[in-house]
Parts: sequence; structure tokens; C-alpha cells
Amino acid sequence: MAATDTVSSSSASRRKDVSGRTVIADQVVATIAGIAAREVDGVHNMGGGASRAVGAVRDTVTRSSDPTRGVKVEVGEKQAAIDLDIVVLYGTEIAEAAQEIRSHVAFAVERMTGLEVVEVNINIRDVHVPGDDSDEDEEEARVR
Repeated sequence: MAATDTVSSSSASRRKDVSGRTVIADQVVATIAGIAAREVDGVHNMGGGASRAVGAVRDTVTRSSDPTRGVKVEVGEKQAAIDLDIVVLYGTEIAEAAQEIRSHVAFAVERMTGLEVVEVNINIRDVHVPGDDSDEDEEEARVR
């Protein structure tokens, strides 16, 4: 977890400086990074094969998605390092997408937490080919 000591001034009714400590949990940084990575064009999904399969079952049961799937973070007192497992859409220029993901994630984490992002490692785990979801389509066809 990240901890920072802060002194803040407020223009509220009292003008007394208040000091204290802010602790940012690893889960918070992972959530921010996961959401930011998914916002980049060309990112289809996140996580490795097993992670996506387990996540899909969990998403169906809980009716929500886990923004931290495919995200690992190390958070110190002032810095963070982030590892992302990405599935890109076919046709995406991977080098450009990786740079955009790296930039977008670092900006989001730094802006929201004040931590310095020292590295964003990107592992391209798969390429999604639109229309190649034949297994899912067959399952739906049998249920109808």
C-alpha cells in the first residue's frame, strides 16, 4: 500500500493546516489501471486464458465485471509498477496500442493517486478475431 503524508489548506471557515497520512491500497491502483487500460482502442479484453475463463463465470454469477482482471501492481510509498495482460483486437497495431495503454494507464494512476508510475509492463496474451466466437454462438443456439 502507498502512504503519503499530506498537509492541506482549505478555504473553508477555518484556515488551519491539517496534516495526516493517506494510504492507497494496491486494489485501488489495480482498479484504476484496469479501467484505464480498457479505455484504449484496440483492447478487447484483459487477462490470460484461464483468468478470462474463470472471470467470465464469475461475471455471469455476480452480474458485474472485475476491472482488476489481468492487472498486477506493486505499490510502494511513492511509486507504483503495473503489469497488464492484454487481449487485442485483430488488426490493432500492437506497438502503438501498447504505447497508448502505457501512457493512458500511467496518466490515470498518477493523476488520481499522486503516485509516480515507474513502469507499465504489457503482456499481449492473445488476439481476438471478431466473429471467431463460434463456441459461444453454438451454446446460445442450443438454448433458444
